[in-house]
Amino acid sequence: MSVESAISEAAIEQNLEQFLLVLSVSLSVATVSRIFPLFRKIPYTLLLVIVGLGLAFVDVRLVNLSPELILEIFLPPLLFEAAWNIRWRDLRRDLIPVILFAVVGVVISVLGIAFTITQFTELPLALALLVSASLAATDPVSVIALFRELGADKRLKTLMEGESLFNDGVAVVAFLLLVGIPLGTQEFSLSTTVAQFFTFIGIGIGVGCLIGFGISFLTQRFDLPLVEQSLTLVSAYGTYLITEELGGSGVIGVVTVGLVLGNFGSRIGMNPRTRLIVSEFWDFLAFFVNSIVFLLIGDQIDFSRLGQNLDLIGVTIGALLFTRAISIYGLATISNGLAKSNIGWRQQTVLWWGGLRGSVSIALALSVPVSLEGRQDIIVTVFGVVLFTLLVEGLTTQFLLEKLDLIGDQPVRHKYSEAIARRVALNRVKNYLESATTNNEMNSEFCQYQIKLVDGQLETIQTELDKLLHHHPQLQSLDMEQLQEQMVNIEADTYAEFIRAGRLTENLSPLLQEALIEADEKLIESD
Repeated sequence: MSVESAISEAAIEQNLEQFLLVLSVSLSVATVSRIFPLFRKIPYTLLLVIVGLGLAFVDVRLVNLSPELILEIFLPPLLFEAAWNIRWRDLRRDLIPVILFAVVGVVISVLGIAFTITQFTELPLALALLVSASLAATDPVSVIALFRELGADKRLKTLMEGESLFNDGVAVVAFLLLVGIPLGTQEFSLSTTVAQFFTFIGIGIGVGCLIGFGISFLTQRFDLPLVEQSLTLVSAYGTYLITEELGGSGVIGVVTVGLVLGNFGSRIGMNPRTRLIVSEFWDFLAFFVNSIVFLLIGDQIDFSRLGQNLDLIGVTIGALLFTRAISIYGLATISNGLAKSNIGWRQQTVLWWGGLRGSVSIALALSVPVSLEGRQDIIVTVFGVVLFTLLVEGLTTQFLLEKLDLIGDQPVRHKYSEAIARRVALNRVKNYLESATTNNEMNSEFCQYQIKLVDGQLETIQTELDKLLHHHPQLQSLDMEQLQEQMVNIEADTYAEFIRAGRLTENLSPLLQEALIEADEKLIESD
């Protein structure tokens, strides 16, 4: 064996051991945070950052955090999972404020933060623009996890997730357009920058739609859950790579394909069982990736450099909070006036404070070319701001939700759903016993005895449901949502069955879905 081969194998073994160590630590911390009640009050992503900080403090470095690793391996599944789970019906209602926050808000952040930094520090404008572009993308993974745990307002989650999905792409595009200015490889031109921006966005949306609708029609032809699950994974990574190769925004491409497959493809080409399998797969994958990324963010902190740049970090944090306030309160007011969005000041306050920064900001900062003078200032500043948003804003969001009375009725809804599930299960048991009695498959007296026991349990559950509905009338909306979902599923499954049998060659979009959306909109307008 040659010396080069031995060195190569040793390097591979070391990298593998580092990866397994990161995997073991991250999943262990994430699992412990879900098991013990003491840690459930802290979103697991924040707990991972804290553990990573502890490792960095004792100088235990798990692995070098590569920006290419985050952008090409970690980012696509995180974006796809968020886009897959967000409902277009909910997003469409708030599309105007989401676009305002994601596009105009990014412009305000980039210009506002950069201007403030140059006014109060010695950092040149070209470098300040890279800092602000890196920090323009929000990453509310921790906050959304907290929303789900506490049962916060569904619309608040839609606004925050929708903004994050789209502003990631806008921020990445802005960063790529600005990174060449301090290097002297390009000059700023408003017309050229705008043209490049729309080119990046347009290619991303085009490729995402092409792949998304193509896979949607393909999955109509067969019913193979594992294959369909694999196709969603291929679409996430494939869309990102293809879009980047074509000169577009891979982030926008992944978001688009996730929205198409989650809201269209999963309805016309997957039966309910397959949809459940695919959704659970992406839930685990997002949990898996987040566990690694947030641990590594904390582990990469250099405390000595942070201490040397506290003034720059402090100014940037102040500028971030100020420009975020302008974006949220100002643009929400405009949206309320133009589109009747009715986003209240309490929701605006949570959106302002919950605008955390995370993996995308870190990846952009680390992707600054090594040859650029001042690169370390950019990285340290972004790391410091991300750390502040995760630990200070992230850990105080629950307190803010409680003070603003925005905690929902999730525990009650969970209890109600559990009772509904028990009632459905017992009714199926009762139907089986009655069928067995009719067909003389079992002893008649024994079956009748068991049926009476089941009836007793059903009466108890029905009493519990009646009490819950009496004290919480809003739970009726849960029944309506489940009924509407089942209606659309039955219609889509019927079309898919006809296509697989060769009795239908063209796709039919569900009529009920549009009818239900229109009915919901009329109901909202009447209220």
